[in-house]
Amino acid sequence: MIKKILVFVLVIFFIGCIQKPITLDEIEIRDYEGQKLSSVEDFRENSIKGPQYIDKENYNLEISGLVENPRMYSYDEVIKDNRHYQQVVTLDCVEGWSVTIFWEGVLVKDVIEQADPLQNATTVIFYAYDGYTTSFPLEYIMDNEIIMAYEMNNVTLPPERGFPFQLVAQSKWGYKWIKWITKIELSDNPDYEGYWEKRGYSKTGNLNESFFDR
Repeated sequence: MIKKILVFVLVIFFIGCIQKPITLDEIEIRDYEGQKLSSVEDFRENSIKGPQYIDKENYNLEISGLVENPRMYSYDEVIKDNRHYQQVVTLDCVEGWSVTIFWEGVLVKDVIEQADPLQNATTVIFYAYDGYTTSFPLEYIMDNEIIMAYEMNNVTLPPERGFPFQLVAQSKWGYKWIKWITKIELSDNPDYEGYWEKRGYSKTGNLNESFFDR
C-alpha cells in the first residue's frame, strides 16, 4: 500500500514539472542587434477614449476617397497580401516620455497603391476606431518607409497599444502615431485638421519643430 502511494506521489510530481511548450512568437524581446528596447508596458495611456477592443474576425480596413479602386481588407488580408518590414523606431510623446520599440508591419504606401490613387490626391487621412483622426501629405507616405505595425517587440499589438494596426510615423511627434486604424482616405485637402490639430497642435507634427502651432 505504501509503495502504491509513493508511486502515485511521484507521478503527480513529474506531471507537475512538465511545462507546456513556449511559443517564441509570444515572448517579448527587449534587445535587437545590441540595441536596448523599451517594454510594451512602458507606454502611458493617453488615448481620447481609453483602449479600444476590436474583434479581428469582424475587422475591416477601408481604403477610400480619391482612389480609382476603393478597397476593403480583412486583418488577415492586410498581413498576408503585403510584404512585411521591421524597424526599430522611437516614439516621442509631447508629454515628455519616449519608447524605443522593434516594430513589424506593412508599408502604408503598398496598401494605398493597390487602390490606385488619383492624380489630384495630396493628403492621406487616417481614421481610428475611437474617432481619432490625423493626416499627412501623400508625399510623406510615398517617399518614406512608413509602416502600419501589427507587432511590437515580437508580440502582437495588445489592444492597449493599437491592435490591429498602429502607424509608426517616423520623425513625427507621438500624436501623429494613430492607433486602432480602421480607414485610410485620400483627399485633395491639404488643410485637413485631425483631433489634436483642431486643438492647436502642428499639422506636420515634425519632431524638429514645436508641436504647438498657436
